[in-house]
Amino acid sequence: MGSRKYQSVSAMDAETRKLVVRDIFTNFHITYDLANRVLSLRRDLAWRRSALKRMEFGTQGRFLDVATGTADLAIMAAEAFPGIRVDGIDFAEPMLKIGRVKIERRGLGARIALAQADALDLPFPDASFDVAAIAFGIRNIPDMESALREMSRVTIPGGQVMVLEMSAAVAPPLRVPYLFYLNKILPAIGSLIAGDDSAYLYLAESIVKHPGPEAFAAIMRASGLVGIETLRLTWGAAHLHIGRVPDGSRGES
Repeated sequence: MGSRKYQSVSAMDAETRKLVVRDIFTNFHITYDLANRVLSLRRDLAWRRSALKRMEFGTQGRFLDVATGTADLAIMAAEAFPGIRVDGIDFAEPMLKIGRVKIERRGLGARIALAQADALDLPFPDASFDVAAIAFGIRNIPDMESALREMSRVTIPGGQVMVLEMSAAVAPPLRVPYLFYLNKILPAIGSLIAGDDSAYLYLAESIVKHPGPEAFAAIMRASGLVGIETLRLTWGAAHLHIGRVPDGSRGES
């Protein structure tokens, strides 16, 4: 793995970036959970809990976790809401295999189903879920607006579409040391964890290049979502974006 070198995020076209992301998450699946802890300075679980606190379930009693990875959010949702069923999708089968082991260990196999699928072509009928969410995955999808439209399609009118994502829009006193951590310290840690700094360099750059909170809220509105809320977490190291699928009976716009 030490020979892998990826182009700068800004130098990749959409197809190249998809191939790079597939390569990273197929070959670094063993250290993925640890990478999340390192990238977030161990705040990623707390950020997921922030999303859970805002979820609302009603008629369907179903939750969709897009880009589920090793199923952390799917598992946390099933445990937080005992009455719901959960579907998780990801394009990287090695990640899903780890997720399935974690699910079985918690005795949640009857309530959580994982499937290999593309976020741009979700294998579910319209209006199947009360809530659809993606945690730490939207920045790896070049066509974010299309992914949001697809999440909206499978969510009921009035239902929630949530995006939890890391950000470089950190408050000024912490921005410089945070960027130094992402660009210098993190790749060194990656070399120690995985014997390769290339994936961690890509992941760090993908955070820096991700649209700021206002720009991303505009992407959500452009995808057709309404009532956009943006919550800043840990001084801006992550943001939780919540939108709703328009419900004509409410006269939303």
